[in-house]
Amino acid sequence: MLRAVLHSGPLSRTAIIRETGLSAAAVSRHAAELLAMGLVWEPPEPSRRPRPGRPRIPLDIETSHHVAVGVHIAVPRLTFSLTDLRGGVIAHERVPRQPQHGAVLHDVARRLPGFLRRHADGRSVLGLGVVTGGWVDPDAGVLVENSALGWRDIPLRRMLQRAVGLPVHVEGHARALAHAELLFGAVRGGDLVHLFVGNAVDAAIATGGILLQGRQYGAGGIAHLPVPGSTEHCPCGRTGCLQATVSDRAVAQRAVAAGVIPHPDLQLLVSAARAGDARAMDLCRARLRLIAHAVQPLLDLISPEALVLTESATIHLPQLLDELIRELENDGDQVRTGSFGTDTLAVAATAPVLAAVYQDPLGLRTVGSAR
Repeated sequence: MLRAVLHSGPLSRTAIIRETGLSAAAVSRHAAELLAMGLVWEPPEPSRRPRPGRPRIPLDIETSHHVAVGVHIAVPRLTFSLTDLRGGVIAHERVPRQPQHGAVLHDVARRLPGFLRRHADGRSVLGLGVVTGGWVDPDAGVLVENSALGWRDIPLRRMLQRAVGLPVHVEGHARALAHAELLFGAVRGGDLVHLFVGNAVDAAIATGGILLQGRQYGAGGIAHLPVPGSTEHCPCGRTGCLQATVSDRAVAQRAVAAGVIPHPDLQLLVSAARAGDARAMDLCRARLRLIAHAVQPLLDLISPEALVLTESATIHLPQLLDELIRELENDGDQVRTGSFGTDTLAVAATAPVLAAVYQDPLGLRTVGSAR
């Protein structure tokens, strides 16, 4: 019912019955619960001529009562963010990342109260999302492996739960963004593959609007897919692995070797491409061709309704997506960039909290989140 209101609201209770197939009594009961918890509200109807029968008071998502807070852990930095129940970004801040996981988590716990004081404005905080790349087990709250960070078997939830005093939801960034696409983005329901290409390279796969999990949530591990023709050495001991070939770090190092940028920072390469540097554009296009060659067999196997790419160059230069479309020999209808633009990491950080809310809103009563 809450997801129906999210996707189609404002909705009258009669429309909710049609959308969900729930009984009138169930809709009435759940509406009262969701209203009491501050998850929905009753916006006033536009002025119109009175109609016979009971007034059809609509329900819509309440975006002023609750917020979700999150932190995205990347190689260069941490991104703290605050979003409303529609995934709208209220605030975000970026800070450099400490090298060791213990220092990073201490930094998160130390900075979080001040971030909330500056931006939450007294609203109820539903939980903390902790999102990073690689293999993450959200049930256990453990980062199993992130080779870009050099971290293994880090119990993120256990290490943060007591320190922050909030429910902690841990997720990999490809799955977090797939959740966000299914809830708030251009792709709602159906089958999709979401590719995240940064310093970590991951995928998330959804069928019928449900994310494929795999053993210990290992589905979507594409970092070691072979890239035809690549001779890049991978920490796993092989050559030509996808992450070793197309990661931000690898592409930026190639740009330094070609004299395009002074030091290996992908944002410098993207800025050069945006400024019209032909060599920078060629490197960005080459990256997309390599991605296409590696993931083509995966797409042939799954045949998703949509392929969503989150990658820095196409966020800032969406016309580059045509390179991926050509290499995949796709008509372009199924291939698109992510829905959140430069807010991508901010939305990813809070997505696991919001996904939990829309999966089980009444579960919030067990964590005392209502004011």
